[in-house]
Amino acid sequence: MKPEFHTSNRNKMMNALPDGALVVLFSGYAPRKRADEDYPFFADRNFVYLTGLTRDAGLVYMAKKTGTSFDEILFLLPPDMMKERWTGRRTKADEATAVSGITNIAYTDDFRTKFREWARDCSAVYLDIDGTREERDFTEANRFAADVLAHGVNVANVRPVLAGLRTIKAPCEIAAMREAVRITGEGIRAMMRGVRDGMKEYEIKQLYDASLVANGCLEPGFPSIISAGENNFCIHYYSYTGTAHDGDMVLCDVGACYDNVGCDISRGFPVNGRFTDRQRALYECAYATSAHLFDIIKPGYPMAEVDGEVRRFCAQRLCDIGVLKNVEEAGRVMWHGGAHHVGYDTHDIVVRPDVVAPGMVFCVDVGIYNEDWGIGFRLEDNCLVTETGCENLGINVPRSIPEIEDLMKR
Repeated sequence: MKPEFHTSNRNKMMNALPDGALVVLFSGYAPRKRADEDYPFFADRNFVYLTGLTRDAGLVYMAKKTGTSFDEILFLLPPDMMKERWTGRRTKADEATAVSGITNIAYTDDFRTKFREWARDCSAVYLDIDGTREERDFTEANRFAADVLAHGVNVANVRPVLAGLRTIKAPCEIAAMREAVRITGEGIRAMMRGVRDGMKEYEIKQLYDASLVANGCLEPGFPSIISAGENNFCIHYYSYTGTAHDGDMVLCDVGACYDNVGCDISRGFPVNGRFTDRQRALYECAYATSAHLFDIIKPGYPMAEVDGEVRRFCAQRLCDIGVLKNVEEAGRVMWHGGAHHVGYDTHDIVVRPDVVAPGMVFCVDVGIYNEDWGIGFRLEDNCLVTETGCENLGINVPRSIPEIEDLMKR
């Protein structure tokens, strides 16, 4: 992403706030893992959205004066030769400016003193507060809010404003997602080509991981879900300890991350490369449902109906083949929703719209879990809403039965 993208995001956010608003966003910190080891640092996605910075813990401060005028300061960790020797080089001021577009740089050690001066004249301090977290999992914003309130300063939540901005993707975000989808597709193909009877799930995952690394992606957008057989009935499965047998289906729910933007694609495929009659019957229901949704989604289509139509259309196909007695039984084999937005987060922070609009990207996710037949899988692709309809960003990732069987045969 170019610095102009992050600068534009900050301008849009500040324009949506009243005069006198003071905004503080933290990059976050790495929680303790064990003894003297922390988890790897992962910057808060809203902080990245506004600055492009991912490496170091820090914060950004913005204060709105009047109209479109506002001050901004980026606070970085100060240079520390000894800590940098152990944990890596810290971002320097010129590097941070080149990425974020912020020219006023200071160090985190000075923030508290400066903030006490600024807070006297502000109408409210806007923080990115995640209201879904329990106290044990509070972010820096949650903790800072309690401190500010204790000193009599008004606190407001800027997250709804950022969620609104993130609902519509910029062209550079869409371009990054296309590349993430391409890389993900390479990883899925590697699993389809390489899976064999008797493989452990972690060996199948290794095929995917190696393909991502070969394409320059060192970290996926979310923990990969890769399972086989009975383990497919755990929707979020991360153990990778099962064995894939001839006759099983492999379920993969995966997504690469490129330039901080991720994707979310799911496929189901038979270990031996040939769908059984029952696998074929269920997969054709999911495939027909996915194709139907991509045919009808267009600007103005009700967002809630994406999930609703996935459920109704697929349930009717399942009735047609005798799996369900009626559409009302859908919950017996369809266990989760059919759509969620995707972008900087896999389940992206957005303002859920009443109707879809150009520039939105969300998943069309069709999952079927028939425990009676021992078959569970999902077919999930990313839907980009265009001016006249929509585009399946994952259309080139093998998804039809002929495409999958042909690839696995070769």
